[in-house]
Amino acid sequence: MPRPRLSAYTAPPAAVVAALDALRERHQVAEAFPAAALAEAEAACRDWRTGGPERFVARGHGDGLPVRDARDLPLVTIDPPGSQDLDQALLLQRSGPQDADGGYRLLYAIASPTTFITPGGALDTELRRRGETVYAPDRACPLHPESLSHSVASLLPGADRPSYLWSIGLDAAGAVTSAHVERALVRSRARLSYAQVQDAVDGASCLPAPVPQDLPELLSEVGRLREQQEVLRGGVSLSVPEQEVRRVPVGGADGAEAAYRLAYRAALPVERWNAQVSLLTGMCAARIMVQAGVGVLRTMAPAEPDDHRRLRRVARALGVDWPEDLPYAGLVRRLDPAVSAHLAFMDQAAGLFRGAGYLAFGPGCGPTPTARQEAVHSAIAARYAHVTAPLRRLVDRYGEEVCVAACAGAPVPGWVLDALPCLPGAMAQAGRRSRAVERGAVSAVEALVLAGHIGEVFDGVLLCGHEGRGEVMLTEPAVVAAVRVEDGTQDPAAPGMPVGEAVRVRLVEADVASARTSFTLVR
Repeated sequence: MPRPRLSAYTAPPAAVVAALDALRERHQVAEAFPAAALAEAEAACRDWRTGGPERFVARGHGDGLPVRDARDLPLVTIDPPGSQDLDQALLLQRSGPQDADGGYRLLYAIASPTTFITPGGALDTELRRRGETVYAPDRACPLHPESLSHSVASLLPGADRPSYLWSIGLDAAGAVTSAHVERALVRSRARLSYAQVQDAVDGASCLPAPVPQDLPELLSEVGRLREQQEVLRGGVSLSVPEQEVRRVPVGGADGAEAAYRLAYRAALPVERWNAQVSLLTGMCAARIMVQAGVGVLRTMAPAEPDDHRRLRRVARALGVDWPEDLPYAGLVRRLDPAVSAHLAFMDQAAGLFRGAGYLAFGPGCGPTPTARQEAVHSAIAARYAHVTAPLRRLVDRYGEEVCVAACAGAPVPGWVLDALPCLPGAMAQAGRRSRAVERGAVSAVEALVLAGHIGEVFDGVLLCGHEGRGEVMLTEPAVVAAVRVEDGTQDPAAPGMPVGEAVRVRLVEADVASARTSFTLVR
């Protein structure tokens, strides 16, 4: 009998932190904020704590746009446990009795870091340099100083906070009937975790008293309806289990000692539904910007015909039933990641849409996208904009400012127009840096947890293979790595060989310095 592996495959914290520090240095991830930027943030915090909410309601940002006092709304946040940078708070309601066809109303508050930032100041300059928060297993390097993102700009429960408040109407089928955004002062009632809300949906527990008790039911209804709307649009959401680096206790009477391990994590239904709310808001924002003739969209080029033909060949090779008259988006919803052949197909399908970017338009940028294909996000199958995570992503606050001005019939602020031409490039650079760190972190931990296990044999699924080389997903630990055939064995991509099937592989390399791990196929 093979010995249990669960507790064996962990990495010591010191080694992980050293590898991640090297990764951050290599990709020039900014950590400490310049003194001038910190001073501006701290001054803004002090100002908010000494009568800021009242001044915000009375004067807003000094641009003449009204501010709604919406502190009476029982909004709640839903995030991973322990989150402090809370960007969104929601309230779902059924439409009033005057709507004979039924329907829903979404009230969605988005954090407003703009309230605390002086355009052109030291903090603003530093934010444009960073672009987005960079996450790693040991810590995050935030976009904003934590005195903002974990405090006065975060939608923490029981605190008065500035926000962009969206009001979106949906009909009984989940289609949009109206959308509007305005500045508002809000006060979240509770900070909930995905697991808490999922338990309430499943009937395993109740949510705390300040939370509207119909939230689980309404989020489930609206989330499912929006997923059906996604099907009608031809949009695609792949539910592939993600690799996750976890910090786990390994000893000590008080559990203070810890190590890092890898695990696969599948999204809860509540997470999917919550994501649909964010997508809905981004699509409404894109529509408002296009109508206003100014803004910045998130785009993704459509898949090439050759890519679709390649994916159909992969489906045939894996034995995945894909009728000729079934669109790709319809097939994806039939797949079960618990089936190894489906998992392998989903891994290949994840590369169908590539080349996500940003398209700025308006004065100094270019014409308004009307029927241009490049203005569409092909995986979403609609025009879309990033506006729901301004504490973690630079571009969002610019999009929100455009939408607020457009809904109020006011001019877009000059500092927003001045920044638009440079935003796509700044966000592209920030995205490359963030992705490199996230990928590098997983690769480094993979090598660390497997160091010392050279020669051991593992179970997994062969995801792909070509000319004797491929990629394998291990069952335990949660590693996805290169695999090659051993001398004298058959190519894993050859007809009848086990691409998409369970395989056994032998670890031949776990190089911590290069963060490289590889296996050979065992027959």
